[in-house]
Amino acid sequence: MSNTIIFAIIGIVIGVIIGYIIAKTLEKNNASKLIKNAEKSAQSILKEAKSEGETIKKDKILQAKEKFIELKSEHEKVILSRDKKMAETEKRIRDKESQLSNELSKAKKNNNQVEAKIKDYNHRLDILDRKQVELDKLHKSQVEQLEVISSLSAEEAKEQLVESLKGEAKNDAMAFVQSTLEEAKMTAQQEAKKVIINTIQRIGTEEAVDNCVSVFNIESDDVKGRIIGREGRNIRAIEAATGVEIIVDDTPEAIILSCFDSVRREVARLSLHKLVTDGRIHPARIEEVVKKTQKQIEQEIIEVGKRTVIDLGIHNLHPELIKMVGRMKYRSSYGQNLLQHSREVAKLCGVMAAELGLNPKLAKRAGLLHDIGKVPDAEADMETPHAILGMQWAEKFGEKEDVCNAIGAHHDEIEMTSLLSPIIQVCDAISGARPGARRQVLDSYIQRLKDLEEIAFGFQGVKKAYAIQAGRELRVIVESEKVSDQNAVDLSFNISQKIQTDMTYPGQVKVTVIRETRAVNIAK
Repeated sequence: MSNTIIFAIIGIVIGVIIGYIIAKTLEKNNASKLIKNAEKSAQSILKEAKSEGETIKKDKILQAKEKFIELKSEHEKVILSRDKKMAETEKRIRDKESQLSNELSKAKKNNNQVEAKIKDYNHRLDILDRKQVELDKLHKSQVEQLEVISSLSAEEAKEQLVESLKGEAKNDAMAFVQSTLEEAKMTAQQEAKKVIINTIQRIGTEEAVDNCVSVFNIESDDVKGRIIGREGRNIRAIEAATGVEIIVDDTPEAIILSCFDSVRREVARLSLHKLVTDGRIHPARIEEVVKKTQKQIEQEIIEVGKRTVIDLGIHNLHPELIKMVGRMKYRSSYGQNLLQHSREVAKLCGVMAAELGLNPKLAKRAGLLHDIGKVPDAEADMETPHAILGMQWAEKFGEKEDVCNAIGAHHDEIEMTSLLSPIIQVCDAISGARPGARRQVLDSYIQRLKDLEEIAFGFQGVKKAYAIQAGRELRVIVESEKVSDQNAVDLSFNISQKIQTDMTYPGQVKVTVIRETRAVNIAK
């Protein structure tokens, strides 16, 4: 069994070897045939390539010859054109040479003429030099003769002439400046009058007169007893809550409310109206009604300030300043309502600023705020002038520098630094001085000033006393021999206390005691 397998394997191997040998012989025969065929095809391809190369070569040679002929013709044309240009250039050069030769011949002729002129000019110069020397000699001799005649040297004469000319020039200049100044003053006065008149004519004014008392009308005199209350407790409660003096007299169906503060008078009037309408009048009810009325008045003050600002077209005003503007409604100065006065000044300032080419909105703002120092709060320094106080508040609440200066300078307390300041001052004077704007009982005013001065003279050592600033300040001059520095301080305090207890007056009175020591000697 194993032998058969071995013989089978050997037979297979031998068959494979024989098959491989047969395949190799067949491949060699095929390869030789293929090589022969390839050689034949290569020879045929070479022949064709040679023939095509010959034809291409002939074509290229023909093309090169044609190209050469074209280039040759073009070159000949270029050469011909260059020859023509050279001929033309040569012709122009010959023409220029002929021109130059002609010009040279002319120049030679002109040169001869110029040389002749130069000789003539030099001859004339020599003559002029001789004449100049002769003139200098004559001038020196004349100057010497003049010096001998006038007994002055030339320098001294020049100085005198210059001084005389300077004097004449100064006189002429002074006369011109004087005439110009006079003309400018006349023109400025005329223009200022025109501006002020136009401003006043274009503003409608209102007359407002305020008093220091208000009258509260009642239906019958029975109400007076209810207002007074048992043993006067109701009337005392009203006066304590409002700070207003209530006068109940024989006047039929009327009660008088007296107070310099218009806000307090209005609070008292409205409170009385509510109490009488309600019918319940007792101290607890009085305090409650007065507090509600005060809140109502404060709200009304803010509304009045807002309406005023809107009417005048003023924007971005601080709420505290709006409140101060509203408080002006309840403040008067010499019978003129402060809010009406400030509105009038604001309108006048706006028109005048527009006439002068300034900012009318800024002028209105300053005009409205110029008297806010007259409505001080509880924290304000009462001795500070209202213009300075108003300026300080305006600075505190962010107003512009020009507005602040106009507020502070409208009574000349500080120096004016902007053009708005004189406008505010003028418009304030116009509003206060126009007919019907303010009223003052002359007799009582004069009597008040006399009373102030008499109180001062009632103290020892007082030499002179003057009531100034409409009775708001009393200046007392004392004798230095009788009153010492310490006594002057005491005297000021005593006079102020005497005024406070003996007189009735609006606002406050400042007492200033002046003591002066003089040492005088005479040299003989």
